[in-house]
Amino acid sequence: MTAVAPTAPAATRHPSPAPRLTRWLLRLHRPALCVWVGLVVLLSAALLWLGGPLTDASAAAWEQYNACAGASQCAYDQPAIILYKEVYSATTLAVLSLPLLIAAWAGATLTSRELETGTAHLTWAQSVSPVRWLTAKLALPAVLVVAGTGLVVALHHLAWSAGEGRIDTAKSWSDFPTFYSGGPFTVALPLLGLVVGALVGLLWRRSLPALGTSVVATTGVFAVVHTALPYLWPSVTQERNRGQGVPSGSGIVVDEGILTSTGARLPNPYCGGATFPECAAVYDELDAVGYYRDFHPLAHYWPLQLMATALTCAIVAALVFAAYRVLKSRTGGTPRSAGTTA
Repeated sequence: MTAVAPTAPAATRHPSPAPRLTRWLLRLHRPALCVWVGLVVLLSAALLWLGGPLTDASAAAWEQYNACAGASQCAYDQPAIILYKEVYSATTLAVLSLPLLIAAWAGATLTSRELETGTAHLTWAQSVSPVRWLTAKLALPAVLVVAGTGLVVALHHLAWSAGEGRIDTAKSWSDFPTFYSGGPFTVALPLLGLVVGALVGLLWRRSLPALGTSVVATTGVFAVVHTALPYLWPSVTQERNRGQGVPSGSGIVVDEGILTSTGARLPNPYCGGATFPECAAVYDELDAVGYYRDFHPLAHYWPLQLMATALTCAIVAALVFAAYRVLKSRTGGTPRSAGTTA
């Protein structure tokens, strides 16, 4: 018999393990993560200070001031009132700046830097598809952004609520910086900045232009939502005759003017009504019989917040879809690399 040499086993292919994207992202963006955590901690501490000791001190100072009852000399803690106002303004501005900071970071580093340096193409060649790469780029930062922003927004709302009715100079709920910095809408805005930055980075593929474009684009989308906000929920109409004067009160004003005898609405010339004869003649010539005011009362606070949040999330979803479409067009729908060895 002729001995038959054993046949060598067929070469097998073992796919190389895909990189752990979460750990890789955390290491790659560790400085930004440290800055974000530090910013959230500092801002949270400031808001706790504002809603606790500062509010109590300012409220006590206002009680002292109101107890003076018009006396020529009054001893009250004026520095406590001023400090509360300064810290409230600073923390409110900081909360509203978070979306722009996120947009600047996302535009400068999230996608554009890796495309600019070619690191993204190297990653795609190591068993990571472009789709998975972008998904990891969006998902992990989104969780961290929502968690941090949600915390400071909740603390800001609590700090504002602590001073409501106790501090005479406390901002009204309808003050737009106060309205935006204390509700879920501002939790959705950093997500908008994140997605805008990622999309702009895919389009520019250069860090510096993407940074500036992301901030401008996020500001533009915010301006659109701000303009649409009063019309996202049905307003309440308040009417008064000429003798009662122009309607007043707190709230977000949608429209106001004068009413004619036929029920038509005209812009208010703001001449002074019947106070001065010449102004009364102006209103008579316009056939004005009263005033109207379309506005949102305090009861509309949460409906407006939720509608603005829903609109922002819809824009975010559309931008995410656009980002994947741009990625597909730039990569030609390249499938995941086999990354195998014989």
